[in-house]
Amino acid sequence: KAAIETSDRVTTVSPSYAWEILDPWYSHSLDRELVHHQHKLSGILNGISQTIYDPATDKNIERNYSLEDKSGKLVCKRALQLEMGMSTGKSPVIGIVTRFVSHKGLDLIKYVFEDIIRLGYQFAILGSGEKIYEDFFSEMHYRYPDRVGLTIGFVPELSRKIYAGADMFLMPSQSEPCGLAQMIALRYGTIPIVRETGGLRDSISDAGAEGGNGFTFKTYNAQDMLDACLRARVYYDDRMKWGRLVNNAFK
Repeated sequence: KAAIETSDRVTTVSPSYAWEILDPWYSHSLDRELVHHQHKLSGILNGISQTIYDPATDKNIERNYSLEDKSGKLVCKRALQLEMGMSTGKSPVIGIVTRFVSHKGLDLIKYVFEDIIRLGYQFAILGSGEKIYEDFFSEMHYRYPDRVGLTIGFVPELSRKIYAGADMFLMPSQSEPCGLAQMIALRYGTIPIVRETGGLRDSISDAGAEGGNGFTFKTYNAQDMLDACLRARVYYDDRMKWGRLVNNAFK
């Protein structure tokens, strides 16, 4: 509070989060202070290193690829499926790399997980955190071993393989001041499916819009997230549409 009072400028990590924190839901009781000083409040969208995260040079992935030559991405997908014990084939793979905590939207995923499986998806999941989510994903891995690959923990090398090998990347966050995972996914030509909050809103535009680079949904609702996954599946099955979308992501 003292810093907000006495500083010349107050900044945060995305334009959308700058106005979200004027709401008591997001502001941890500092909303009145921030509203009073909103004339000096702004958000600057975070970024990632395009050198560190580069599928053309990344030594962690099975084969390098780029916007100009995407053939290596399919090789990375097959390698990911094999490493995580899933069946190989044409099924689209959704990647999840996250902490297993509720504000990351994992309740939505729990609610419709098997519905998404029935759409023909596979999951490559990496993360750790609250036991309720670790147990849930472990059960899904046990129930669908050929469709759900799971590693409990934090393995940086595997995260790169998921970014490179997945077709889509799911981030249905309750709140996300900025988020970097969706930007890394774009860098690897992997299409984000995100809720429109914070930096996710600022960095991902829906495929239905001109120059769209992902799939978005607004309300914190599992059925809306499921609908975004369904729309992603329809695009995935149309190779022309999907190719354009991947190109937009790379750019």
